[in-house]
Amino acid sequence: MIPKGKVASYGQIARMLDNPRGARTVGWALRGLPDGTDVPWHRVINSQGRISTSCLQHDANLQRKLLEAEGVVFDERDRVNWKVYGWEGLDWAELDALWRAD
Repeated sequence: MIPKGKVASYGQIARMLDNPRGARTVGWALRGLPDGTDVPWHRVINSQGRISTSCLQHDANLQRKLLEAEGVVFDERDRVNWKVYGWEGLDWAELDALWRAD
């Protein structure tokens, strides 16, 4: 799971799922999450470091508020600094362990 105060891109999540062209699929999956989900959907942003959701249920204002509450800072162009807030992701051993977990 993406830690608090960190962000990942749609493409990064897709690559971790062994689907390097699946960034949009990740977005669609997040969009379909039910209210009250434990999935940290708000920690996934676009590769330019911007919020790009168009979902009414999980709107951009809410996403920004949730990220800022975790200490994520946006610059004057509404971007997140990847060097500061970018999540490194899971390595292959960690991913393999997740896939094998019961």
